[in-house]
Amino acid sequence: MEQERNFLRPADIERESMRIIGGELAQRGIALPPEHEAVVKRVIHTTADFDYAGSLRFTDGGAEAAVAALREGRSIVTDTNMAKAGISKAALSKLGGEAVCFMADPETVRQARERGVTRAAVCMERAAAEHPGGALAVGNAPTALLRLCELMEGGLRPAFVVAVPVGFVNVVESKERAFEACGRYGVPCIAAMGRKGGSNVAAAICNALLYAALDAADPGQRQEKLT
Repeated sequence: MEQERNFLRPADIERESMRIIGGELAQRGIALPPEHEAVVKRVIHTTADFDYAGSLRFTDGGAEAAVAALREGRSIVTDTNMAKAGISKAALSKLGGEAVCFMADPETVRQARERGVTRAAVCMERAAAEHPGGALAVGNAPTALLRLCELMEGGLRPAFVVAVPVGFVNVVESKERAFEACGRYGVPCIAAMGRKGGSNVAAAICNALLYAALDAADPGQRQEKLT
């Protein structure tokens, strides 16, 4: 059996992984809402961490609204190049969007240095100015979420927000504040409450939404639609 598994195709490996995840969730007595299932399972698939079944939070109708936005061709702005690299460019391109990250841009570096703020905060400002109707995926920097909250207070309404920075300083607080702000202003949001998260989690959430937008949750269907 082990020898046979070594020769499984990538699509078969993903299907088997999702089957295992579904089985373990059932064993733990966890029943995911259908509208959240694809996102939660994709994050667990990426991290092998079942804590996300409890820590991922969604604003009302958030997942469905995010999928609808992607079908409209909205772009995704990330706070790290790692998150950008992990997002399926083929899926996003099929829908008419693009993945953008301003973190390493010289203008971002210059502004952050001159103003004494983080590059992540400048990234959110540039996202608001250059992609006001885009989605924002934050997987690393709490300061990005805190600046985003201020921008939303000033009128910014992103297509949706993925709030999953990881760490210890201002991480929990920034996610709670962003989730509350998104709920108040009617912005769809998916957040990983607590300390856990990361760029890989941000990319996984975006990919789950992209695959749903393409009606390609099954990896075999996905391959056909992206070729």
